[in-house]
Amino acid sequence: MNTLPEDVLDMIHTVMHEYRSLQYRFLRDGPFEITHMDGRVLAFFAAHPGATQKDLAAHSGRDQAQLARLIKRLREEGLLEASQDESDRRSVRLSLTSRGNEIEATLKRQAKRLSKKAVMGLSPDELQQLGNLLRAVRNNLAAEE
Repeated sequence: MNTLPEDVLDMIHTVMHEYRSLQYRFLRDGPFEITHMDGRVLAFFAAHPGATQKDLAAHSGRDQAQLARLIKRLREEGLLEASQDESDRRSVRLSLTSRGNEIEATLKRQAKRLSKKAVMGLSPDELQQLGNLLRAVRNNLAAEE
């Protein structure tokens, strides 16, 4: 079967849709009442403990007001904790609580399982080639016209 250039991004989208669908099912049916966006926020603060809401907004490109509501809820649920920035009292540093770490670790394990499932049967060379091809597609899209 010949793959046309216009089919490539549709295939990438379809793969990511299936991946996210499996993640959502895990979140929906799992022990935690957490959304996909909750999981992404937890992952950000796991990778960047002590970051601010502004840091998250810059990283995610999401609306500040939307993030403020999300962070407020995650704090109320005991998944994020806040501390005053010593150098700037107006700024609040956010980190995962122990429960937040537990949930984030569970989500990370699930993501690893799905990633392994997705590339099952590919040889190391094929996996390397796939990574190289996807990086080339990303670089092409990011390149200046």
